[in-house]
Amino acid sequence: MQYLAVRTALHIASVFAIYLSVAMLIPAVVDLYYGNEDWRVFAFSSFFTGGLALAVSLATRGRAPAISSRFGFLVVNMLWFTACLVGSIPLIASSLELKLADAVFESVSAATATGGTVIVGLDALPPGLLLWRSILQWIGGLGVIALGLFILPFLNVGGVSYFKIESSDIEDRPFDRFSTFAVALVSIYAALTVACGFAYAAAGMTAFDALNHALTTVATAGFSTHDASMGFYADNYAILWVGTFFMFLAALPFSILILFLVRGRLDSLRDPQIRVYGGYVLVFVLTVAIYLRITDERPFLDALTHAAFNFVSIITTTGYATEDYGQWGPFAVAAAFVAMFLGGCSGSTTGGIKAYRFLILFELLANGLRRFVYPNTVLTVRYGDRPVEDDLQRAVVLFMSAFLVIWAVIILMLAATGLDLVTAISAALTGLTNVGPGLGPIIGPAGTFAPLSDAAKWIMALAMLLGRLEILAVLVIFTPVFWGR
Repeated sequence: MQYLAVRTALHIASVFAIYLSVAMLIPAVVDLYYGNEDWRVFAFSSFFTGGLALAVSLATRGRAPAISSRFGFLVVNMLWFTACLVGSIPLIASSLELKLADAVFESVSAATATGGTVIVGLDALPPGLLLWRSILQWIGGLGVIALGLFILPFLNVGGVSYFKIESSDIEDRPFDRFSTFAVALVSIYAALTVACGFAYAAAGMTAFDALNHALTTVATAGFSTHDASMGFYADNYAILWVGTFFMFLAALPFSILILFLVRGRLDSLRDPQIRVYGGYVLVFVLTVAIYLRITDERPFLDALTHAAFNFVSIITTTGYATEDYGQWGPFAVAAAFVAMFLGGCSGSTTGGIKAYRFLILFELLANGLRRFVYPNTVLTVRYGDRPVEDDLQRAVVLFMSAFLVIWAVIILMLAATGLDLVTAISAALTGLTNVGPGLGPIIGPAGTFAPLSDAAKWIMALAMLLGRLEILAVLVIFTPVFWGR
């Protein structure tokens, strides 16, 4: 069983690598158009990756194992590992001459839609490399949606599945409309990207910047074409509000967006996690805007614009920044740290803990407190007007427990590489929640991860993968029972 499962997972991953090798031809064409010699790097990487992946796919063809949660975990980990490894190949071979640790870090950050970077000098980078980073993030964002909507609920790792939102007849036979839903998902994701790109261009971005930022905004991923990130456009409020709007939108459940946009279902917007997500975004943005107005004596529109953009970016785990919010004062820094935990909704492109988990955790807490007063009462944990299944409750508690333990372990590992406490704590957090920038002068919004040692970069790459796969999906493959019969 194990051999058959591994062989089939390798086959699926190799086919995915072929698709990625084809995608490499896009930045090759762009570099060729701009007369940059790095087009040869992408052409070589494409043919090398495609040829190797084709050989592996032919060697691993055969009968597939029965579909099971064990096989699902294996495929998920294999696909993300493949994306990160293949994505690093053009970076290693490029004119940047990145070390292996740097190239893998950058690729993992892109594929997991995290947004932390080790590259300095983005403004002068070859256009093909800038576009490749953005494409990787866009593909990673789409993969995150699929992970949250289809894979994690199937594996009982959590996530609020689309098939449990629409109606009871769909719940009984969930895959009857899977292909239709998948087409709608990709179409809306692509349409939002196009709309975001046109909006950026209309607001004043160049066409190339608009394309790159649209790819990374809708993916809530955060790579920019400038070292200053969106601070390059800090004085253009129209661009900042476009970014704020599309980051907020991309953090909504795509299943809900499909029900609303395709089916016209207004009632779908009453999903409880949307209210929780919208509520904490509103509280953080208004509170920090008022704080900036009072402490910095900024005009309120300026305070509101920068507070909205930066805190929507943090909460949605995008990773853009218009300025160094680490210099806004103690309250703003503390608010940014807390906001790193939050995330958007299940089935969106975001990382973080996510709104639906907070909703379920508070329900569990409230029920626990009621039982102190009425020990014999029977209480149901509810998600809106629906009871929450025991499996989902268990998955939420397991995730939170694993999150805290893994966070503590990564903090210690990073501190062992020589990082100070603030940097180690925020780096571990930003990796696990896929936010991007951390806090402090090294990895804060005005810095990069380039000064970190190679050991710290490998640890961060692991943290980003753990966070993107919601921790449990990675940990389970390292347990003896997973490989047992």
